[in-house]
Amino acid sequence: MHFQWDWLCLGVLIISSVTAGIENEENLDADVEVENFDKQSQEADVDREKSSIEVVYQTPKPTGEVYFTETFDEGLSGWVLSVTLKEDMDDNVAKYDGRWEVEELKENAVPGDKGLVLKSVAKYHAISAMLTKAFFFDDKPLIVQYEVNFQKGIDCGGAYIKLLSSSNDLNLEYFFDKTPYTIMFGPDKCGEDYKLHFIFRHKNPKTGEYDEKHAERPDVDLKKFYLDKKTHLYTLVLKPDDTFEILIDQTVVSKGNLLENMIPPVNPSKEIEDPTDKKPDDWDERPKIPDPNAVKPDDWDEDEPAKIEDPDAVKPEGWLDDEPQYVPDPNARKPKDWDEEMDGEWEAPQIPNPKCETAPGCGEWVHPMKNNPKYKGKWRAPMIDNPNYQGIWSPRKIPNPDYFEDLHPFKMTTVSAIGLELWSMTSDIYFDNFIICSEKEVADRWAADSWGLKKLVASANEPGMFSQLVTAAEEHPWLWVLYILTLALPVGLSVLFCWPGKKSDEYIDFKKTDASKQITKEELKEETEEFEDDELEEEKENEDTGEDERREMEETKRELIKDTKKMGREAPVSEDEGEGGEDIYDDEEENEVPDEEENEIADGSQEGDRLNKSDSEDEKKEADEGMGDNPLKSVRKRRVRKD
Repeated sequence: MHFQWDWLCLGVLIISSVTAGIENEENLDADVEVENFDKQSQEADVDREKSSIEVVYQTPKPTGEVYFTETFDEGLSGWVLSVTLKEDMDDNVAKYDGRWEVEELKENAVPGDKGLVLKSVAKYHAISAMLTKAFFFDDKPLIVQYEVNFQKGIDCGGAYIKLLSSSNDLNLEYFFDKTPYTIMFGPDKCGEDYKLHFIFRHKNPKTGEYDEKHAERPDVDLKKFYLDKKTHLYTLVLKPDDTFEILIDQTVVSKGNLLENMIPPVNPSKEIEDPTDKKPDDWDERPKIPDPNAVKPDDWDEDEPAKIEDPDAVKPEGWLDDEPQYVPDPNARKPKDWDEEMDGEWEAPQIPNPKCETAPGCGEWVHPMKNNPKYKGKWRAPMIDNPNYQGIWSPRKIPNPDYFEDLHPFKMTTVSAIGLELWSMTSDIYFDNFIICSEKEVADRWAADSWGLKKLVASANEPGMFSQLVTAAEEHPWLWVLYILTLALPVGLSVLFCWPGKKSDEYIDFKKTDASKQITKEELKEETEEFEDDELEEEKENEDTGEDERREMEETKRELIKDTKKMGREAPVSEDEGEGGEDIYDDEEENEVPDEEENEIADGSQEGDRLNKSDSEDEKKEADEGMGDNPLKSVRKRRVRKD
């Protein structure tokens, strides 16, 4: 039983691990504050272009102070298309003529919900809008959040946004790649390089120049967010204590500090290498040198070849000296268009000589080559430690003339506009529900009212469990092993629990005990009387039987009476017996054998004892084995043995 329960527990653990692994691969949004998103996830085999559940969509509205929001449900009102050209490029290529549209999602659309879609391939796109009010990097966090869906996947292209720096000459019609920005944030991909940008432009307090600072790459695998054709929520949280967090679907995928986790660092090093320092001519960087005291041995012959002919080799028997290794192909024919004046004299192509296939070899036999035991090669002096070794040279350090220390890089340039300046080899990139605010709760509620509905619909339209398992196994082949074990486990458990087996000795003993308790004294008495009647009849029919048989019968009768007495003392009186329980004791007293008779039996001849010895031992063995049996069964055993 313990073995069966171990199998059952193992099966539960395997099934739980498979389920947990699939859920971890499918969901990175454990902290989403959206109500009842997963309750509709059991719907399967529905039309993907139409929601399988009734969702009432309302344009989300912010619940607190915001600097910018956009749902695109009212079109492109407030957005400006760029009309400028990229610099240093041909005019026909540098145009920002990529097309934008406002439309619903192609799959898992929420009726009434629309977004901004990049429609063109291999063209430059630029569109921007002013914030409702500028954001000053003072004492409030900056939270930037929006949705992206790569509806056709992505080969090479970006879906990031730029927060444009405030300036007096900012003109959105001339927004292009060189327009100053404060923060760039969002996904980008080309080839197999999956990126999630967080870049901010830092102003050097000494020179006034701006440098781009890139956040370290996230430690998570970003591939699925670009290829699963689902709407994902990207969030950047930038705090006044110079820390930041990057979230996808409200799960943190990267976090750090602006002073420690940016490349290159915000603050330069205090010392730098002296650019004027030069390595001395006599600087020796060789850790090992040839031993100058070493001398080439006198017997070192550098002229000995590496290979020599083997003088002990013997030409194999059957070697065909007169046969060439290759012969002209007898089946070859000169092409009809062969022109000897232009192509020269035609010759049949060479093929291996058929006669050489069965022979050890063909052509002139020569001695094979072997390694020359005298070969030593060119002599070189052994290497020793260089006594003049000075280590690897490096320039000396000097104070960095450009050193500065910015202890609060959060105080960036004020932001007054948002823009998308993109190029892509894949169309139909979907953007929706932009929000810029300072409170995480406001962004979370905005996500619940917008992205949450998309997630709800997508969950309801997901394929069945079997399709999800197959998809997961295609990405992770090791899951097939767990699937096989999981399917085989119920079969194994069914065999263990349901397959008929031999009853254990404990079970048999238990049943014997039950049987002995169910026998009444009346049944025992009837069987005993019947057995005695049979014995009397046998005695009459066998009066002429020898003394040995008589003694055997008397011995059996005496043991039977003793067993009956013992059972009469130990067996409990059942309710059905009534007064019968008392009668059995009277019968037992009447059936007792007198002492004289017992003595007479005991004084029998030794010859009879020897004849009955084997039988008596068998009977005793039966009595010992039948201690757990009931007296009724013991009587029947003796009767069968008697017959």
